Amino acid sequence: MTEVRTEIPFEIDLEALSRSLHIKPESDHVKELAALVDKVREVGRPKAVYKESFIDDKGVETVSIDGVTFTSRVLRRNLDGVERVFPYIATCGNEVDRIDIPKDDFLQEFWLDAIKAQLLRSSISHVTGLFETKHKLGKTALMSPGSGDLEVWPIEQQREFFSLFGDVEGMIGVRLTDSFLMIPNKTVSGIRFQTEVDFQSCELCHREKCPSRRAPFNKELWESLQHE
Repeated sequence: MTEVRTEIPFEIDLEALSRSLHIKPESDHVKELAALVDKVREVGRPKAVYKESFIDDKGVETVSIDGVTFTSRVLRRNLDGVERVFPYIATCGNEVDRIDIPKDDFLQEFWLDAIKAQLLRSSISHVTGLFETKHKLGKTALMSPGSGDLEVWPIEQQREFFSLFGDVEGMIGVRLTDSFLMIPNKTVSGIRFQTEVDFQSCELCHREKCPSRRAPFNKELWESLQHE
């Protein structure tokens, strides 16, 4: 059953946000940022959709979930002893993209992007909280299409991933572009599953200077996958 969450609460700490954006308390920018935050508080609606799904079939490098087949050796390996998974999409919400920002005001666009990231974190926290409290998942790991090196789980399979839910844009306002990017830009997708083994897709990514890196590259894990 698909669960849609459109009333996710969020908070924006103006002082903490100012510090993260390196805006000094005495700066005139503080008032401008506060005005932008007020607009976001008025219209912002972070959202999420998720479902409890079951694995139908497993091939050598494929996994079928609710009738949708994904090709990824890493996903297949990680789900080897798993039968139940939780696909989800979390977003900052497209309402904030409608806030009127003066043309070519790149500073406010930068600020808004940082605020959208906070809304996204609220959405992710809400969904993961449900996994812990409602579904009692315990220790979990996450895999996302396009995360890690290209061959880990190709981003092209976002289309198949979205098909698990149906009309994602109608449910939470997220659409997939022809290049498989998600709009709004502060949106994430992935499959959460129970595991006793620590895993991050970052462990299989060679990109050294990724700002979103959550774990160091694991050469031993990478090499073990090449020889399977």
